[in-house]
Amino acid sequence: MPGKYTYGPVPSRRLGFSLGIDIVPMKTCSYNCIYCQLGTTTNNTIERKEYTPRDRILQEVKDTVKQSGHIDYLTFSGSGEPTLHAGLGYLITELKKITPIPIAVLTNGSLLFESSVQRDLINADVVVPTLCTTSQEIFQEIHRPHASLTIEKIIQGLIDFRKKYRGKIWLEIMLVKGINDSETDIEKLHEVVEKISPDKIHLNTVVRPPSEKRATPLSYRELEKIRNMLGAKPEIIAPFKETREAVHLHDIHQSILNIIERRPVTLDDIAAMTGLHKNEILKYCDQLQKEKKILVTEHDGHHYYEVIGEEIQ
Repeated sequence: MPGKYTYGPVPSRRLGFSLGIDIVPMKTCSYNCIYCQLGTTTNNTIERKEYTPRDRILQEVKDTVKQSGHIDYLTFSGSGEPTLHAGLGYLITELKKITPIPIAVLTNGSLLFESSVQRDLINADVVVPTLCTTSQEIFQEIHRPHASLTIEKIIQGLIDFRKKYRGKIWLEIMLVKGINDSETDIEKLHEVVEKISPDKIHLNTVVRPPSEKRATPLSYRELEKIRNMLGAKPEIIAPFKETREAVHLHDIHQSILNIIERRPVTLDDIAAMTGLHKNEILKYCDQLQKEKKILVTEHDGHHYYEVIGEEIQ
């Protein structure tokens, strides 16, 4: 059904109007981050396989691109770790044949030490990996990773990938108050970032409801201090109200419907995927309900939006 693997185009502070491509099942990830807005990881794995049929994904992206308006990037991201899909390289290569729209991959960076992952990402235009710390102890506290992963292995993977990759690397640093934001942490991180040599550094913090309440955000002023410690490249991407520019979505109505068509989602889920304010989302969801395209159900104390008359997978 339409909307199963794609959502958008939705506005992104980093990527303009981005068509999201979701190629692994919900919460299939090598991490189980305490700050994740999508909740606890249900399939913590490093196994690469074809979680969803590559040709069905490719066809849906083709169809969506034809039907959509302006798109700045095709973005592999979504509700799990995209580099776990063994067909990622094939999808990037095939999409390059049919559209000039640049391709971005948002990844936690945990598998970049694998040569197969490096090969799959080599033709992407932008890779956006995450790095939070140089400490194994802090790495485990924040990401609760698969047992086989170490921060040393991941950092070396990022350094090695930079040497081979000719596209742009925009490194995201996710900061959690009281865990990885000390001056010592940032100084050590700065040394490693210099070795990775990303084209951009994006500073982020916990701005969506996290899976663990102990994951709390830094203030804008605290992020500014860290930005100054990291040199000339960093920019703060966390959407603080006082600094956030208004974003406009040409077809927000359809974009929200596309998200709901993929699976039942909460208001928080939609906000996390689109970056839009909940009050704005509610207006469009109310309209979709009036049009009898979606309904609201309750499960385990939470309200979910789902489509009417279609099987949710």
